[in-house]
Amino acid sequence: MGKNLFGRTSSTWVRYSEYEWREAEDGTLYLTPAKESSPDIYDPLTEYQQIVLDAIDIGRMGMGKKPDVEIQSAIRQFAAKYGLFGLVTALPTTPDFMEYEAVYLPKNHFIKEETMSTQDYLNLFFPFEKLDVVKRGIESMWNIENDRIMMALAMTMTDRPMAVNMSFQREYAERYDWMKQQFIDWAFTYVTSMLYYEDFDTMNQDTKQFMQQSMAAFGGNAPTYHIALLDKPTIVWDFHSLLLGIQMMFSFMLTDSDKPIRLCKHCAKAFVASRPSAVFCSPQCKNRYNVYKSRGKNKDK
Repeated sequence: MGKNLFGRTSSTWVRYSEYEWREAEDGTLYLTPAKESSPDIYDPLTEYQQIVLDAIDIGRMGMGKKPDVEIQSAIRQFAAKYGLFGLVTALPTTPDFMEYEAVYLPKNHFIKEETMSTQDYLNLFFPFEKLDVVKRGIESMWNIENDRIMMALAMTMTDRPMAVNMSFQREYAERYDWMKQQFIDWAFTYVTSMLYYEDFDTMNQDTKQFMQQSMAAFGGNAPTYHIALLDKPTIVWDFHSLLLGIQMMFSFMLTDSDKPIRLCKHCAKAFVASRPSAVFCSPQCKNRYNVYKSRGKNKDK
């Protein structure tokens, strides 16, 4: 499935070499690119399986009530590998919200308001240093002339909505509690799907309906795409947030019956099974599991 689906596709996102946790004046914890870090443009679709597996593992840490310091370390490593979520453009009804007088928000876990002024909304993602942005009605002006690296990055991404470009800047930050909740949502979706089929025969109808409704709520704005005539015709996905990209990749992997996502029977990490019956992520885990199992039997004797 993966090769056929993403073999002739591409997308671009930005990740920085290093991220750090910073606390705002109100005590809210944010993840933001480290001051001396450098940006890198890459294609998430070349790593889509590992992105999804890493996301599920971090979410299961949250579900398992692991200490926040462990979860924060895992999220910081995730960002260094793949970048921030791009929540600023994932949550509104359109990533082009800078062209409007206000930001409109469908129901989500993070912001209760259905509409906000653009400036108030931007303040949620730029809690430390503000971008030099002037917003008057539907017009916006953005000045980054003082930073050559940021200028080069913005010029490379001129085909993206202005807000997407802003989310690639070094001043951009995302809240820890929001990121943690998003990871948990993905893990919950996976576990719900797994348990639904494993326990189908023993569940009552109410439980089945609850799980079906939980799964039906999974989703979001659909990404758009266009065809580029590169060395061969290529689908280019227009992900205006990494979150939306992960959502789509996850959806395809979750529905792939040939190479399903499994939790290793020994180490409990998520992996893509080479065949539907596989229960171990590696031969090493299989051997370790059998060793522990045989030791347990010997103790019983």
